Amino acid sequence: MQLAWMGINWLAVLAGGVVCMVIGFLWYSPALFARPWMAASGYDINDKAKMDEMKKSMGKTYSLAFLAALLQAAMLAKILAVTGVWGALYGMKIAFGVWLGFVMTVQLTGALFGNQKMKLFAINTGYQLVSYLAMGALLAPMHVR
Repeated sequence: MQLAWMGINWLAVLAGGVVCMVIGFLWYSPALFARPWMAASGYDINDKAKMDEMKKSMGKTYSLAFLAALLQAAMLAKILAVTGVWGALYGMKIAFGVWLGFVMTVQLTGALFGNQKMKLFAINTGYQLVSYLAMGALLAPMHVR
């Protein structure tokens, strides 16, 4: 079953948003980049009060992050539909171009003017790159023809 409107398969967009969140859970997990991300962000994992305070806002944070992921997936799906890209590999190429031209450059500018550590920039933009590539591979073959 396909829920399509405006040339976009909205079930695929939902799947893209979920994939983006799953990648984020893995990317920022202790198995990958949790510790270096926390250190570069200025968080002290041993500060229990600060960690508890951070945990209290996680519901709102994850909800807004999921909405952002859905918006990213929807916009990427629309770009893929307009360009007529159908295959996963070409979807990844378009997604890479979107990441390189828009996502990475905005994050880099924010990092430079925000005096952010380049390690933090690399971790965050690396997550976005992997997410966009995965969404491009998923969305391109699934959009409405």
